[in-house]
Amino acid sequence: MRLPLFAMSIGSFGIGATEFVVMGILPAIAAAEQVSLASAGTLVTAYAVGVVIGAPLLTVATTRFSRKRLLIAFMAFFAGANLLTAFAPTFEVLLASRFVAGLPHGAYFGVAAVVGASLVPFDRRARAVSTVMAGLPIATVVGVPLSALAVDLITWRLVFVTIALIAVVTMIAIELSVQDTGGMVRRTDAAAEIRALRSSRVVLTLLTGMIGFGGMFACYTYLTPLLSQETGFGSFAIACTLVVFGVGMTLGNAAGGQVADRFPLRGMCAAFAAIGSVLLLMYFTAASPVLAVACVFGVAFASSTASPILARLLLDGAEKAPSLASSLHHSAFNVANANGAWLGGLVLGAGFGLTAPLMVGVVLSAAGLLLSFALAGAVRAARVPARPDPTMELTRVG
Repeated sequence: MRLPLFAMSIGSFGIGATEFVVMGILPAIAAAEQVSLASAGTLVTAYAVGVVIGAPLLTVATTRFSRKRLLIAFMAFFAGANLLTAFAPTFEVLLASRFVAGLPHGAYFGVAAVVGASLVPFDRRARAVSTVMAGLPIATVVGVPLSALAVDLITWRLVFVTIALIAVVTMIAIELSVQDTGGMVRRTDAAAEIRALRSSRVVLTLLTGMIGFGGMFACYTYLTPLLSQETGFGSFAIACTLVVFGVGMTLGNAAGGQVADRFPLRGMCAAFAAIGSVLLLMYFTAASPVLAVACVFGVAFASSTASPILARLLLDGAEKAPSLASSLHHSAFNVANANGAWLGGLVLGAGFGLTAPLMVGVVLSAAGLLLSFALAGAVRAARVPARPDPTMELTRVG
């Protein structure tokens, strides 16, 4: 079953690249388009808004379609949107293209998570989902640092052409390796998917992600100028630090898959506590190269650990119709993306300095921790059974 999981993870690599790469080349885009750094930061927000809107709409509209064909269709849409970004003639078109590129993000991950979880035993679902999502943190190891270096040699537009090509490779890989899921994933309808959102556990999980993950994005969106002006790094050192961030995300994602299958509630509380603590340390030590790099790794590891845990809790909370809830995981993630970038931009625009977004991140992470406690209480009150319902859609048939 590893080959189809790997094929879907190629798509998550492309999505991760287009989501995070802008943050690494934000100064270059701002200079090329002759806009301020805060204005260029709206490109991050526009993508996030596209994810938030696209995930529920596309998921509900396509519940009765073949999951395999949906994965390919979402990647085709994604490729076209990134080509639009690459050839956008004005900043306004560039901004609109980022919104369009975000539309299939959550729907792709939602479908891929359900398909991936259907391929493995129940007690390994979180690890399968983390494998599907592994391409996203790997993109921060490879794609973002290379892009940060490449903008000094080539135009930033070529980065998005490359991402479009990755989407095409994903389409081919899925066509060749992912089987038709008709016998493993029961097709639902829009009403069933929406009813699954009535669960307080699902609502609390989504709310926790929307707020808690904002801490990481308040830091990462403005990390390149922070490292340049506060830590004193040049372009090569910044690229290396972005690699460290990506390594932290990759290792955290793997650890999160293990934690989510064993003790998800305690792991989630620990993750948000760690994010806030590391951001607070970084606020006071950003001028130290060693401590700044260590903090970047810590924030990435803790944030990425929490993601598979939230995915597992959503699958459990909406087990009869998990596609919409699973896709909304990425809507929540990108609400946090938009909030973190926006609030970080506000404090920058108010003149508080490049370390101010770190304190924004501390507050958001602390709020995520409080919501994690509330979610833990809701999950315990629900008394979730150890074994899946035999009628649930993640059961292999035949």
